[in-house]
Amino acid sequence: MQPRIRSTLRHIAIGLTAGSALIAAGIGVPAVASAATPTSISSALQEFGAPGLGPNVMVFTPSAPQADVQAAFDAVSAQQVSNQFGPERYTLLFAPGTYGSAAEPLVVQVGYYEQVAGLGADPGDVVVNGAVNVLNQCDATSGCIALNNFWRSLSNLTINPTGSSGCRADTEFWAVSQASPMRRVQVNGTTTLMDYCTAGPQYASGGFIADSAFSGQVVNGSQQQFLVRNSSIGGWSNGVWNQVFSGVTGAPTETFGQSGAQPYTTLATTPVTRETPFLVRSAGGSYSVRVPDATEDTSGTSWASDATARSVPLRDFFVATPRTPVAQVNRALARGSDLLLSPGVYSYAEPIRVVHPDTVVMGLGFATLVPTAGGHALDLRGAAGSVVTGLVLDAGPRGSRTLLDVGRGRSGGQPTLVSDVFFRVGGATAGRTDTALTVDASDVVLDDVWAWRADHGTGVGWSSNRSDTGVVVNGDRVTATGLFVEHFQKTEVQWNGEDGRVVFFQNEMPYDVPSQAAWNASRNTKGYPALAISPRVRSFHGSGMGSYSFFDQGVDVHASEAFTTSGRSGIVMHDLLTRFLNGSGGIDSVIDGTGAAVDATNPGPAQVVDAH
Repeated sequence: MQPRIRSTLRHIAIGLTAGSALIAAGIGVPAVASAATPTSISSALQEFGAPGLGPNVMVFTPSAPQADVQAAFDAVSAQQVSNQFGPERYTLLFAPGTYGSAAEPLVVQVGYYEQVAGLGADPGDVVVNGAVNVLNQCDATSGCIALNNFWRSLSNLTINPTGSSGCRADTEFWAVSQASPMRRVQVNGTTTLMDYCTAGPQYASGGFIADSAFSGQVVNGSQQQFLVRNSSIGGWSNGVWNQVFSGVTGAPTETFGQSGAQPYTTLATTPVTRETPFLVRSAGGSYSVRVPDATEDTSGTSWASDATARSVPLRDFFVATPRTPVAQVNRALARGSDLLLSPGVYSYAEPIRVVHPDTVVMGLGFATLVPTAGGHALDLRGAAGSVVTGLVLDAGPRGSRTLLDVGRGRSGGQPTLVSDVFFRVGGATAGRTDTALTVDASDVVLDDVWAWRADHGTGVGWSSNRSDTGVVVNGDRVTATGLFVEHFQKTEVQWNGEDGRVVFFQNEMPYDVPSQAAWNASRNTKGYPALAISPRVRSFHGSGMGSYSFFDQGVDVHASEAFTTSGRSGIVMHDLLTRFLNGSGGIDSVIDGTGAAVDATNPGPAQVVDAH
């Protein structure tokens, strides 16, 4: 696969900031040792497979020989580290206990479509002495980067970093970009979000961490933007363009917009939080899913404060595989079952329909839904308070109105949650959709959502992977914590609901605009904004929001502004930025005609601390 186009960019800000951070830390860059030859995935599944959770799920126990656990991870990683758009998906789970030791550490690498998680009730129930790493990918074109390290996750365990040598000694490496969440993780030692142990340029473009605790320093390095939510940290090394901390104990003081200071946006609490559900295995070997309740104005981890959650036994879930007919899935949902989608790609000619309130739809191993007949991939209608988590939704070849429709209605209890759900238009398969995500319901939490109109892969081009808008919000009291929306062809996020909140927003405008004439919102408005708030909206609050341009067709293309609002007094926009990455043209203002232009002569970032 071709590397992401932006992988050759970002020389100035990232290079200088990352380099200064690593020099300050005294970190060198020796060569990386190669992994041992792994066993086969099929034999690993025979040894560790968990039929009750579907195919391609492995469950390790503390009594298993460590060499077998290591070999199983190595087998999956050997296939998945470079398997960006392949159909294979895996979930690797640790039953409660301890894995590895100081004398014999367990050091593993996580590739595409790998979900790694502990099965304890608390992160301390599963302890890994070693490391669970994501590292740079290297090729002759782009060098060594993490810009394409998408679609993987780590959750619900404790890591005592040990075992690696040289540059990687005693450090947890999580060098990821979008769609690679870390949740409910305790790291007792140093964590780095950048892989500084390879050749350059070592760029990264994340990222999302929630409900986690780090006793030591977290190295941001080259991460151009990152959100840490409801966590605790022992220290943070640096920023690049947009580092946001929401409800984080130990977070740095807010310094966004101050001359010569780091671009930190720091919120003491998160306005609304609903943590994602997680699997638990009892001492007797039975499984359940913990579904946390929503909280307001919180900080720190949920597991340190004994947050409430309901426990749903696995027997209440319908467990589907990619071979399960969609009609059978929908009959189970109509009966009131929750839904567990085992790892794989589900190509369905009609939507999965969630019709009952408080339903849980949980994907394992980045289970992927593809609508083949032009409809939605997933519908939530009359399903207030439901949870959708752990899915990839790919646009199909027939074109859809939207991929996920969170239908009308409001919750009288828990808010609806869309968590770790990632949308693609092109890349893995040719596809089209008008909109990726439509939220018509009120009282919804969007927590770590990435909508991506692909800039590389299969079916990519201005007239190929057509999609106007990434996210449309029509409901009231919708809160987004970690919203990533990239490359859509018109307004990328359209917000029409009242009392909305966004904590952290990352956007890249479309690379492949063929001409200015093909990309004007009106006679007086060049291009389209990254996020537009309807003139009818009276109340909205946004914090830590950035948009970047790289128009790569060699023509002079401009966007009049990155953010558009009515300017009403109830619209509060805090810590906004734009950045010219490369190419032609640029962004003429940050918000509503204010804020400096960014282009080749002034790449920025241009910052606006407070608007309205």
